[in-house]
Amino acid sequence: MSTKIACEYADAEISSQPSIWAQVADFAPSSLHLLPEKGEKVAVVGCGSSWFMSMAYASLREAAGHGETDVYVGSEMNYERKYDKIVSISRSGTTTEVVKMLEKTKIPSVMLTSVHGSPVTKHATHSIVMPFADEKSVLQTRWATAALGLLRMHLGFDLRSIIKDAQEALTCDLGDLVNVEQITFLGRGWTIGLAQEAALKTRESSQFWAEAYPALDYRHGPLSISEPGRAVWAFGEIPDDLIRDIKKTGALFESSTLDPMAHLIKAHRVAIAIAKKRGLDADNPRGLSRSIILDK
Repeated sequence: MSTKIACEYADAEISSQPSIWAQVADFAPSSLHLLPEKGEKVAVVGCGSSWFMSMAYASLREAAGHGETDVYVGSEMNYERKYDKIVSISRSGTTTEVVKMLEKTKIPSVMLTSVHGSPVTKHATHSIVMPFADEKSVLQTRWATAALGLLRMHLGFDLRSIIKDAQEALTCDLGDLVNVEQITFLGRGWTIGLAQEAALKTRESSQFWAEAYPALDYRHGPLSISEPGRAVWAFGEIPDDLIRDIKKTGALFESSTLDPMAHLIKAHRVAIAIAKKRGLDADNPRGLSRSIILDK
């Protein structure tokens, strides 16, 4: 009887992202009409990785001129604020905070999930279900980028245009990133959500010290932890003077010309590599489960 290799599912799901993004591009025309219209005031809601993808989408939507867009973690929805629509993300469709939020609100809602007939679909006004992007690993990787990829397409982005970037992120050298003792991820605008997601993935998968900040806030204190043997990882462009200040500390600096969502794939690979180095199974992170379902 064979024993499952540690991180087997996560490895396969990370590697599948270019093909999953192609499937999202094929799927999108059947579902984009359900998402908010330009000019609507929108709340975007999620928990964990879905919250960070919500952050990225909210920033992108406002930057694209589609309308005011707020973002909430599921337990902190502002029910007093008026919205035209809620967009919510939940891979499993069972997350208690999201289910309760949908039960409580009367605002029209659109749910992105991977499971047909899950509890969230019973309470949402409309559901967009992408079972092909679901995962066996507790660790979320391809579901998060598939959901964000669909939302980016709704804003007019050509998801197929970055599939080559995703493929490159799967084959590029990881260098010394696997050997550092700490990583801080930085972002600006929509990539702040990606930085938060990269840090979460690294913490979840390998019990590793990882932090995330808006890039320009990094000098307001967190820069003090930078030193040789640690890394600072930037998603998207950051100012040259900040790069200079980071490099002065002796920390390893990571950046890329790849699309930031594709660059996130490299962060996935680093997280798994660190988990393997530590002898941990990223498919089943300590203390975590596929979905947080709370007692009522």
